[in-house]
Amino acid sequence: MSILFVLIPLGLLLLGIALAAFLWAIGNGQYDDLESPAWRILLDDEKRPPAKTSNHNDIEESADEHGRD
Repeated sequence: MSILFVLIPLGLLLLGIALAAFLWAIGNGQYDDLESPAWRILLDDEKRPPAKTSNHNDIEESADEHGRD
């Protein structure tokens, strides 16, 4: 029974800390925009140039220019 005199104030203290952290997060704008960060990773704004594909003929031509077989 005496443990309740320790656990109840400890629980209330932890509740107060959690509430203070939550209110601090709201005050600093942590919960202002919940939609954009989820979509930002899915949208790719930068267009990448297509990768240059090389074929066997390009390799043979460059070898012929340098005198290699």
